[in-house]
Amino acid sequence: MKWIEAKVVFNHSDNDLAADLIADIFYGFDLQGVVIEDPYIEAGDDWAEDAIGRPNSHSVIGYFPKGRQAEENCRVLTHKLEELQSNLGLFYRISYKELDEENWAEAWKAFFWPQKIGRQIVVKPTWWDYHAKPDDIVVELDPGMAFGTGTHPTTALCIEMMETYFKDGDTFLDVGTGSGILMIAAAKLGAGAVCGVDRDEIAVKIAIKNLMLNKIDRNYFSVHTGNLLEGIERKYDFIAANILTHVILDLLDDIKQVIKKKGIFVCSGILEDNADLVAAKMKKIGFDILESRTREQWVAICGRFKV
Repeated sequence: MKWIEAKVVFNHSDNDLAADLIADIFYGFDLQGVVIEDPYIEAGDDWAEDAIGRPNSHSVIGYFPKGRQAEENCRVLTHKLEELQSNLGLFYRISYKELDEENWAEAWKAFFWPQKIGRQIVVKPTWWDYHAKPDDIVVELDPGMAFGTGTHPTTALCIEMMETYFKDGDTFLDVGTGSGILMIAAAKLGAGAVCGVDRDEIAVKIAIKNLMLNKIDRNYFSVHTGNLLEGIERKYDFIAANILTHVILDLLDDIKQVIKKKGIFVCSGILEDNADLVAAKMKKIGFDILESRTREQWVAICGRFKV
């Protein structure tokens, strides 16, 4: 299989805002991850000595499977970038490159570095060294084709909410598990058992690989292919869903079947404009909203099921 790498190099008076807006365009194509290059990023003191240097320019990179849909995606991408140029004064140039699957899977790795999220969780790529502090909980990760690195605000917000509300011994369900990062974090926070479901068979295989990499006992977790709650036959203390707004709204229609009374539900991947819609539906079906957090136009909401 071949992939199209679309790289948008840009300049704007607010480059952080521009990066978010361009990344949102890519996420609108249902991509699970993008690469954001920042020439001002600095490696942390504990990072590997062979970490790459700073890139030369601000850019956002996305990957499309080659085919007719990729051609349409590239056309829409160009149109939306022209709108940003017209409305915001964004200066940009875009380039495309064809990659084989193996090269695609490796292309973004240089930009995924160890990152501390919340109070304790450190997401560490398998290919970097990291000198852990005594209270660090280190999640080893090789996201492969599933993405889900923890560096995107939606994932980081989920992990921060888990650190706040997760209780030792809670059973945990991750809907749309991707690389398995939230399952691993739950296991290392003391979950009684962890389960994940994803519609992508490749993501399921990668999640299992990452759970094993983190020495999570094979009898302690389960991951399977399915759409939303398909195949889930028990109720859980804590459920997380880092997916898109319209998918969360669909998930809420059936969540009563799989969440325990007083169970916690954390959902992320919600744009600010949609947060009230999600919160309203959660309240309607029996959730008390405990907290919402916003970062870079993304919102995560945490609720407790009271029915």
